[in-house]
Amino acid sequence: MSAPFCYTRDTTTPGQRRLQRALEILPGLTSWTVLLGMLALGLFKPLVAAALVIAFNLYWFVRLAHSTLFLVLSYLLLRAESQTDWAARLRQLGSSGTEPTAGTALSRWMNRSRLAALRAQPSPAPAPEAIHHLVIFPMIRETPDIVEPGIRSLLEQDFPARRILLVLAVEDRAAPVIKAGAEQLRARYRDQFLDLHIAYHPDGLPGEARVKGANASFAARAAAAWFAEHDIPLENVVASCFDADTVVSPRYFSCLTYHFLTTPDRLRASFQPIPVYHNNIWEAPGFARVLDLGSSYFQLIEATNPDTLVTFSSHSMSFKALVDVNYWPVDMISDDSAIFWRAYLHYASQYRVVPMYTTLSMDVVVADGWWNTMRSLYKQKRRWAWGIENFPIVVRGFLSVPGIPFREKFFHALKMYESNVSWATWGFMLTILNWVPALVASREFSSTVMYFSAPRISGIIFNLAGLALLTTIALSWLFLPRPTSRRPLLRRILHALEWPLVPVITLFFSALPALDAQTRLMLGKRMEFWVAGKGRK
Repeated sequence: MSAPFCYTRDTTTPGQRRLQRALEILPGLTSWTVLLGMLALGLFKPLVAAALVIAFNLYWFVRLAHSTLFLVLSYLLLRAESQTDWAARLRQLGSSGTEPTAGTALSRWMNRSRLAALRAQPSPAPAPEAIHHLVIFPMIRETPDIVEPGIRSLLEQDFPARRILLVLAVEDRAAPVIKAGAEQLRARYRDQFLDLHIAYHPDGLPGEARVKGANASFAARAAAAWFAEHDIPLENVVASCFDADTVVSPRYFSCLTYHFLTTPDRLRASFQPIPVYHNNIWEAPGFARVLDLGSSYFQLIEATNPDTLVTFSSHSMSFKALVDVNYWPVDMISDDSAIFWRAYLHYASQYRVVPMYTTLSMDVVVADGWWNTMRSLYKQKRRWAWGIENFPIVVRGFLSVPGIPFREKFFHALKMYESNVSWATWGFMLTILNWVPALVASREFSSTVMYFSAPRISGIIFNLAGLALLTTIALSWLFLPRPTSRRPLLRRILHALEWPLVPVITLFFSALPALDAQTRLMLGKRMEFWVAGKGRK
């Protein structure tokens, strides 16, 4: 029997180290090749470049139309499920085992297949009253005014807080004021939960980097000991690792419990809600608001394809699975996606992510002044793009772990590779490289049919893409909370006027950070975990 695959960038054999390094270079090398290659073609072979630009624009438009269609579908599903009384469904599920009647017609229809699959399982699901939740809030710079709204949201659930173990995972190197704030929160709220525990994560443990995953793993180990001491089986515990500024919707844990109970093979599944950034959305600058709203849109689109869905940001999973895979990686920045891949490889592909059409809300990055906000936002998006560090490890895992179907390995690896290269290149292609052939056209090229046709074809494509832009603006009016200003209608109109800036925003706060992250990985320059500044009025 072969040894289990160790999900880490640090390899032990020379062959594995060479493979790891080659795979680290590949995404960044591809992105730079695409960008510099298009620039060179635009300068020296404008006819070829113009043909490639037209082909790219057509491909981009097809992808855009596809994404917009599934964005609308996913939003409709979110609206339908947001009206579901999940607590009532839990009561019905526990009392009779019959199909719950709570919720809209669409929501009930969605659950028929889920319940049919559940009934086909050989063993019955646990009773809803047996399910407990572990919630971990990692902290290092977060003061009580950032963390406390999230704690209060746990108490405002229609799910009993007495079945929630809350752990404040505080870095031991945190400032004394942060530790004092955590102790104040514990004293204030401990009696209202199953328990409220503070886990002080020591700095500099062997094999660990200064990353959130190391802190969360230390807290999860302490929670596992607590559950063992109180005779609560880990199979009946759902673990949620939330950013410290996360505020959950009032029905979140009833929804999560229901999905956990109705998921076949529930111990090998993660549960992904739709992350939104509504806590301070109207206090943030327009470019930050549009960018983070786009992140929510992306997660809505991803939720429509569970076969390729990967955990992102705040999510939940079976605590038994978390213990089995030895918790989050302690040497990686992108712990949210890394934990999915770690479990996927550990269980030889018998692991999946279940989308939940419910929301939890976090803060938009806000700093003192626009310039500091732009810097902070750039660093946050670069940290997100550093998820590319998973690519070489996952591919190595695919080559090492037996039992994973080749088709799954191929499409997962291809999606990771293509999506990251697209992330780093599309913004440059659409805003800069699209226009190079026409701007530097030689006399020979300027007299060709392609010279006159390319701008017209691209113009038609961009005009059609305007329909997708109008759709996203309309959805933003429905998706965002009501502005707290005196003139909410005026605020929404001004927000609609922010959307035409999307190409520039995407270039500087999406494509450029992604290219930065891939270049750092390509050159072997490791990033440290950076905590985004958050602020609310």
